[in-house]
Amino acid sequence: MNSQNTIPPSAPVALRFDVIAGLTAAAIVLPKAMAYATVAGLPVSVGLYTAFIPMILYALLGSSKVLSVSSTTTLGILTGAQLGLVVPSGDPAQLITALATLTVLVGVLLILASLLRLGFVANFISSPVLTGFKAGVGLVIIFDQLPKLLGVHIDKQGFFFDLLSLFHQLPHTSFPTLLVAVITLLILLGMIRLSPHSPAPLVVIGGAIFASWFWGLDTQGVATVGLIPKGLPSLTLPDINLVRQLLPGALGIALMSFTESIAAARAFVKNTEPPLNANQELIATGIANLGGGLFSAMPAGGGTSQTAVVRAAGAMSQKSSLVTAATAAGVMLLLAPLLGLLPHATLAAVVIVYSASLIQPIEFIAIYKIRAMEFRWAVIACVGVLVFGTLQGIVVAIIVSLLGLSSQTAHPRVSVIGRKRNTDVLRPLSPEYPDDETVDGLLIIRPEGSIYFVNVQHIGNQIKILVAQYQPQIIVLDMSRVPNIEYSALERLIESERRATGDGHTLWLAGLNPSVLEIVRRSGLAERLGRERMLFNANIAIDRYKALHS
Repeated sequence: MNSQNTIPPSAPVALRFDVIAGLTAAAIVLPKAMAYATVAGLPVSVGLYTAFIPMILYALLGSSKVLSVSSTTTLGILTGAQLGLVVPSGDPAQLITALATLTVLVGVLLILASLLRLGFVANFISSPVLTGFKAGVGLVIIFDQLPKLLGVHIDKQGFFFDLLSLFHQLPHTSFPTLLVAVITLLILLGMIRLSPHSPAPLVVIGGAIFASWFWGLDTQGVATVGLIPKGLPSLTLPDINLVRQLLPGALGIALMSFTESIAAARAFVKNTEPPLNANQELIATGIANLGGGLFSAMPAGGGTSQTAVVRAAGAMSQKSSLVTAATAAGVMLLLAPLLGLLPHATLAAVVIVYSASLIQPIEFIAIYKIRAMEFRWAVIACVGVLVFGTLQGIVVAIIVSLLGLSSQTAHPRVSVIGRKRNTDVLRPLSPEYPDDETVDGLLIIRPEGSIYFVNVQHIGNQIKILVAQYQPQIIVLDMSRVPNIEYSALERLIESERRATGDGHTLWLAGLNPSVLEIVRRSGLAERLGRERMLFNANIAIDRYKALHS
């Protein structure tokens, strides 16, 4: 590494980098934040609020130098799904109150998780399952925005029903709306292709506002955003009566907010920067959501794409996020009336382009090439979102991840151990090592992995088969590959020792790890076995058996 890269820049230079990065990020984050608000069925001003208060609070408290915290596509669709259940009428006043309650709840849950040091919970969704979940969310978002591209309306009843309704509405397509959408998509995709980190959303939104004013698009059947209140967000108190209804959805949104945030933060941390603190991230995103909720912001989290822009623009610290938040305040104070001219079709096009990145066929292919089982998990998670909905899709994703984990640990390897001739090397018997020796009357069995209630039956069955096959006098359980044993599994071990004694076999334990040894001692099994039947390792067991039968 070049030594110059390790020398931190001076304070004025670092500040200049942060200002440039903050302005660059604002050109991309603010238009996208407005678009994501429409995904949730909320006014575009809510998107600006989300890029203001939460971004400031995270910048002051977070452990990441560059993580950009505002709304994301996933959080937008989850928020919309939950609010739609609570406020089916879509009443604006009720929506804002419900939104404040939901966002505050998300913040409180994240703070509680931090106090309980539950940062590890983000790992409950495996990478393949998260790939499938995001692909499902991406498909839901894209097809949710298609009616806005076509200028038609459908009553939402679920992904597949909505597809059918959209097909029936095709003859009613508004061609001026479709033209605006197509032009927006072409310009946006062209700019992204030529310069991935260019302020493409700002260009298309600025151009659409000008076109809307110049040609009076709202008089030609093109729906526009309409009046946007000028000024900073006002205080909005949550409604305690909505807490019970919103709590299940808030749990899912909090989990996804933290999962996305920690993934984005880890993706862009440098070796020269302090390590991320998962629990500090929890409390930072929690306070960001708590504070944002009191000022009408959506649930917020760290976004991978916007953080990539901040890092690419040379940000050195969270001062860049403060610059982005200040820019959001300037837009709210000065440019709000102009934003009212913005066509909904343009926002829908922005949402579709940036949501398409959630669907990664290459990742599915890579997973399939390596592990077909994990590929099935990813597909199940994706289909779960499409069939059951986005909020329920989180539950499906977690269940699939946990079932996948259980399936991997439910059938651990159980091996018969032999000794390499003329050495002390012990290894599982295998056709590759036909000369490995065993001792008549002595059977060494080595289970691998933690033993607990899910896999203890499988391990017991395997041991029973091996005992029937070898008919040993002494059974040695080599526990050197067992880091932990759970209570019900220990009960099964004690019962097996008694049964083995009754069947004319003697059970020895060898190679117990310290934690397992302590558990065995507490259970009274160590006292029952005595020192003669609890050995330091399997080699000592072989030597003792030979000494007893010499």
